[in-house]
This record gives sequence, C-alpha cells and structure tokens, in this order.
Amino acid sequence: MITIKELHKSYKMGKNSLHVLKGIDFSVEEGELVAIMGSSGSGKSTLLNILGMLDVADTGTYVLDGVEIKNMNESKAARYRNKFLGFVFQSFNLINYKTALENVALPLYYQRVSRKERYEKSLAYLEKVGLKEWAGHLPSELSGGQKQRVAIARALAAEPKVLLADEPTGALDSKTSYEVMDLIQKINDEGNTILVVTHEPDIADMCTRIVRLKDGVIVEDKKVEQVRASQYV
Repeated sequence: MITIKELHKSYKMGKNSLHVLKGIDFSVEEGELVAIMGSSGSGKSTLLNILGMLDVADTGTYVLDGVEIKNMNESKAARYRNKFLGFVFQSFNLINYKTALENVALPLYYQRVSRKERYEKSLAYLEKVGLKEWAGHLPSELSGGQKQRVAIARALAAEPKVLLADEPTGALDSKTSYEVMDLIQKINDEGNTILVVTHEPDIADMCTRIVRLKDGVIVEDKKVEQVRASQYV
C-alpha cells in the first residue's frame, strides 16, 4: 500500500539547513494499523506530511497504492489526496459555520458527488460513528470527542485507501481518547489502512505495529500485541 525508500527532507533556516528526515525506508501493508512515535523534532510530522502529500521529499521515492508520487502540480496532488487519503487532525479542522453533516459531506463535494447522494452517504457515516442524531449541530455544540468523531466520519466519507491520523487523541481526555481509539480499531478491523502519529504509549499500544523515529531516522519498527480500547470504554 505504501513504500518509501531513502527519503530525505531538509528545510532552509536562514543560511543554514535543517536535515529532518535522513534516509527513511518504510512500508505499510494494506490493512495495517501503524503508530508512528517520536519526540518533538524527531521527524514524525514531516513524514506524515509527505505521506499525506502535503509536503514533498528532497530525494527518495514514495509509492502509494502502486503509483509513484512525484513531480505533481498542486491540482493533481489535490486529486490524489482526495482519492487515496483521509486525514484526522488533533485540532479536528471542522468548519465552524457548517453542521456536522455538511462537514462530513465536504470531501464528496470536491469529488462532484450529487447533493442528495453526498448527504445520504454522510448521514450513513455519521451513524457509523454514533452521531446520526447530531447531524444538524454545529461544531460549537459538540464535545471534543464528538468533533473528532465527525472528523473521522469526514475522513471516511470519501472512502480513502489510507487514513492518516495526526495526534487524533491529543486534545482529548483519557476516556474520550479510548472511545476514539475504539472507533479507529473498528474501522481498521474492516480492512482500512491507518497510520496514527502519537506521543502517547498507551495509544500506540492500541495499534498493531509501532515505528519509532529519533533525529530523522527509524530506530525501532516492531509488531505488537494489540491492546483493545474497548476494555477501557
């Protein structure tokens, strides 16, 4: 599903250059639930941004679902993002003046799905995350956990090949975090490929594999016996 080889990424800092990723080799099979861990500055967010086609590597190769991602203009990259990738962020990134239903429907609008079909589909995904009855509510009327569930429904609505979650529980209390991870695990159980960036060991343990970055290189990559979040919910 994902293969990257010899990935390097640097950023200009005035006259100096900061080498963030230093020859990353990394692959993800279809259906995996992978935690990417590392302290601040380890390169995990940069790696996720490259995987999400929000940034490009200086050198190296990135293959997503059999397609090499390179030399794409912004419009072509946007089409691939919408086709292959779903995003969940720590800050939810919901549009405040749109209802939960309208937020979930947004990716389908960009896929040019008809209004009737996208609202029917969005309502089905809200039901999937347990928020059908909140479809008409604005983000300001939702709890943090509910906002993240809406964000997950929005990410899933476009039926992406890969779900990228950047600190999806970072703004949530422990109980709500486990509820969100329970939902993510259930989505993974259905065969969806999911990558979760987290700094929380208990959240990483709820994945099936942990990849640890330090100073721009992978220092550990291991499969783990998954802890099911349902036991804490």
